[in-house]
Amino acid sequence: MSYPNHSSSTSFNLIGIPGLEDAQFWIAFPFCTMYFMAVLGNITLLLVIRLDPSLHLPMYYFLSMLAAIDLVLTTSTIPKLLSIFWFQSHEINFEGCVAQMFFIHSFSTAELGVLVTMAFDRYLAICKPLRYSAILTGPTIAKLGLAAVVRGFAIVTPLTCMVTSLSYCGPHLIHHSYCEHMSVVKLACGDTRLNSIYGIMAATIMVASDSILIAVSYMLILREVIGLSSRKARLKSFGTCGSHIGVIVLFYTPGLFSFYTQCWGQNIPTHIHILMADLYLLVPPMLNPLIYGMRTKLIRERVLSLLWQ
Repeated sequence: MSYPNHSSSTSFNLIGIPGLEDAQFWIAFPFCTMYFMAVLGNITLLLVIRLDPSLHLPMYYFLSMLAAIDLVLTTSTIPKLLSIFWFQSHEINFEGCVAQMFFIHSFSTAELGVLVTMAFDRYLAICKPLRYSAILTGPTIAKLGLAAVVRGFAIVTPLTCMVTSLSYCGPHLIHHSYCEHMSVVKLACGDTRLNSIYGIMAATIMVASDSILIAVSYMLILREVIGLSSRKARLKSFGTCGSHIGVIVLFYTPGLFSFYTQCWGQNIPTHIHILMADLYLLVPPMLNPLIYGMRTKLIRERVLSLLWQ
């Protein structure tokens, strides 16, 4: 049996948060506040690092990459989400949906890559301080950042191509607030096992490998820190890593919950799953600048100086 493929006139309707349609208008207010804080915080972080030569160091360059990725993630989803909640603008055309899906998944993958490079940066700073500047030169930092983005594009591009090759029929209702991969695939006619298998395998291998690299980095850091004779030096080393560990936990926990719930969480209420997926794109980008701003003395001083001026 054949199904009509999508055409340029195909469009989908994003439900929002299934089961909480009546409350969406009010839910949009805290969402809008978090989005505003995320945009303001990350732009401030980028400006402070850009304008202050004393912050032109590898750690802050990686932090700039994280802030830029967070801006892309939130801006590619939250404005449309707010238009659904406030103005009932549920429709999204096929090309816009695919583009949104590509940006969400590719830049989420890129953020994982940047978190790995930041763990490597902390390992070099604490375990190999004499070689730190020689290893993390400007070109090396640029290559690491580019590698994180290219990896995200390389993993998500086949996924996007498979989605565009599917046929869609019946009600084009996406039970989600944005075009998440599995939510779109569920609307396709015919066999979608390849999409599901590739998505699950790519996410699992990527998260597992990145988690192992981060865990190894911090085990080596911990071993080095425990061997320090000075209590003050130990506390300083733990302090420099604490903010990064906090960001990792913030990013991984809701992300993994959202992904695996979409695949196997049939017993979890849909509105809980969708809320977690929405917050996954809001909470880490909102808190990352606050975490680094509060825990990093140089950034905190520069932001306060900028506000004073």
